[in-house]
Amino acid sequence: MIRNRAVGFGAVVLGVGVVVVSLPDGAVRPTVVPGSVPLPAGVPVERFLAHWWVFPASIFFSMIALASGVSGALFFSPFFMLIVGLSPSQAIGAGLLTEVFGMGNGLVNYVRQQVVDYSTAKWLLLGAIPAVVVGALAAHYVPTTLLKLAFGVGILALGGFLVYYDPPEERVPGEDEGEFLERKNTGRGTTTIETTDGETFTYDTCWRPPGIGLAIAGGFVTGLISAGLPEATTTQLIVRCRLPPRVAVATSVFVLAIAAIAGAAVHALAATPVWYVVAWSVPGVLIGGTVGTRVGKYVPSDVMESMLGFVFAIVGLVVLGSELLA
Repeated sequence: MIRNRAVGFGAVVLGVGVVVVSLPDGAVRPTVVPGSVPLPAGVPVERFLAHWWVFPASIFFSMIALASGVSGALFFSPFFMLIVGLSPSQAIGAGLLTEVFGMGNGLVNYVRQQVVDYSTAKWLLLGAIPAVVVGALAAHYVPTTLLKLAFGVGILALGGFLVYYDPPEERVPGEDEGEFLERKNTGRGTTTIETTDGETFTYDTCWRPPGIGLAIAGGFVTGLISAGLPEATTTQLIVRCRLPPRVAVATSVFVLAIAAIAGAAVHALAATPVWYVVAWSVPGVLIGGTVGTRVGKYVPSDVMESMLGFVFAIVGLVVLGSELLA
C-alpha cells in the first residue's frame, strides 16, 4: 500500500512541469505546458535557482552531524547567516526547520527500536516546548546586533562543551550524581526499557526537577539560536540521572524533534519564510542523513567531537568579531 502510494505520488510529481521562459525585457514568467501546474505569482524562481549550492552543502553538513552525533543546527544556522547571508532570525528559523527533517531517520530508528524513555521525555517536553516557543519569539524581537552577539556566545559555549565533555557513549551513568541527587534519585522506583533487539535497561527513576530545569534552559537557547537542547540534556541525563547512554541519546533526540517543530513553526509564522533556501536544504539533509548514519560507525566520536568543538569555537569568535569590530 505504501509503495503504491509512493509510486502514485511520483507519477503526480512527474506530471507537473513548469517551463520558465525569459521575456525580451528580462522578466521571468511561468509558462504552462500540457500536464503542468503554473507557479503562483510571487514565487522567487530566480532566487531559488541561484541557491542550488545550498543542496550539496546541506548533504555535507548533514553527513558530518549524523556521523558525529551533534545537533545539525550547529552547522546550518552559522552557514545560513555567514555564507547565505540571511538575517539572524531567518537563519535560526531555517536551521531549526532543516534540523526537523534531518533528524527524521535517527528518530524513526530510535522509536522502532523502542529505546526512548517516554516517561522521562514527557517531563522534559513539559519544560522544553514552552521555553523553545519563548526563545523563538524572542529571536524576532531582540535587536539584530544583540541576537548576533547571543548567537556568537552560544556557539562559542557549545563548542567548548564539545571539547570539554566526553561523548555520551563514554560516560558512566550516575558518575556526577553527588550526595544530594543520590538521595533524591533513590526510592522513586525503577524504569525498564526493553528494546526490539533484545537489550534490556533497568535503572532508578530519576528525580524530575533538574531535568525539567535543564530542558527549559536548553529549549530557550534552542529557540533563540537553534541549538542547545540536546547538548544541555543528553550528558546530564547520563551523569546526573543514571540513564544508560543509548537511552539518554534516544530520549534527547525524541524531545528535540518535538520541541524543534514548535520552534520552527513559531519562526515560520513570525517572519517571512526563506523557502528558496529551505527547499534546497531539506532534500540535502535527507540524503546526507542516510549516508551519515553509515559513516558514523567508522568515525571515532571523541576525535570528531573535539575537532568540531574547535570549529564551532572559531565560528563563534568570527560571529562576535564581525559584530564587535564592524
